[in-house]
Amino acid sequence: MKAVTIQTFGSAEGLAVIDLPTPVPTRGHVLIDTEAIGVGGVDTLIRSGALAAYGFKEGHVPGSEVAGTVTAVGDEVDTSWIGRRVWAFTGVGGGYTEQAVAPVEEILPLPAGLSAADAVTLGSSGVVARFALSHARFGPGESVLVRGAAGSIGIMAVQLAAGAGAVAVTTSSAERGDRLRKLGATHVLDRSGAGDEDAPAGYDVIIDIVAGADMPSFFEKLNPNGRMVAVGMVGGPPPADFGMSMMTAFRKSMSFATFSADTVSAPERHAVRTEQFAAAGRGELHTVVHELLPLEQAVLAHRKMDAGEVFGRIVLIP
Repeated sequence: MKAVTIQTFGSAEGLAVIDLPTPVPTRGHVLIDTEAIGVGGVDTLIRSGALAAYGFKEGHVPGSEVAGTVTAVGDEVDTSWIGRRVWAFTGVGGGYTEQAVAPVEEILPLPAGLSAADAVTLGSSGVVARFALSHARFGPGESVLVRGAAGSIGIMAVQLAAGAGAVAVTTSSAERGDRLRKLGATHVLDRSGAGDEDAPAGYDVIIDIVAGADMPSFFEKLNPNGRMVAVGMVGGPPPADFGMSMMTAFRKSMSFATFSADTVSAPERHAVRTEQFAAAGRGELHTVVHELLPLEQAVLAHRKMDAGEVFGRIVLIP
């Protein structure tokens, strides 16, 4: 089967398409003939080598989110899964392939009317956005700033927060801002957090997908008792001393937290994902597929991610 691996950490050119044996699902796992593969920000971080300290090595197959048809199952898996179209979370890798393996507890049937591409655009991002807002204790009447809202997680956070209060976003262009307004944003800021005179001076919640060197400056935009939750670091890690920005504003009682969907139980994730898949099928939640590219063009997909060209999610098609 065809698969994309990280031959060399660094630029997108370090990716390569190779032939690998078709895997055999082990106990508790299924084999999926992939129809769509989501390209996520964490994939580019792994490829860059930024997460090598966490055990990622060259030769790794990136990708954590696929959709397709189950073709085989391992021991202790109900054989009725065979032939069913599913969404699947493959873990920290293994998704950029024609045949992917996933734990049976991490698959979900695709509802009628939801395409494989839409499923991998919504499956993980919607869950992260939903539980990140809960983690931040975001409630009706509160204001929220979504930092780096043009990606799939940000787009979902905007939609889920819309209607509860002011929803501001940071993004890189007026065109993207217009698209985010149509999805529920009430204020559009530039990457520094400026550019909208009518925007609130402070926010009760900040959902940060970017991190990076500028993250500490956004503590200044938190209201008293404000909460910032980091759900990614597509802009790289923040400065080692980023917490000093909070300490210098000690009397505002601000808080900072990270959030990973790994801390949410599988049944809870499945319940939310099922609800969101149904909402997308009804047109109540909108997925944004930036572009469909062949699996063999994974290098191009990562170039576009690195250049910040992507609004929504790129989906690879085997």
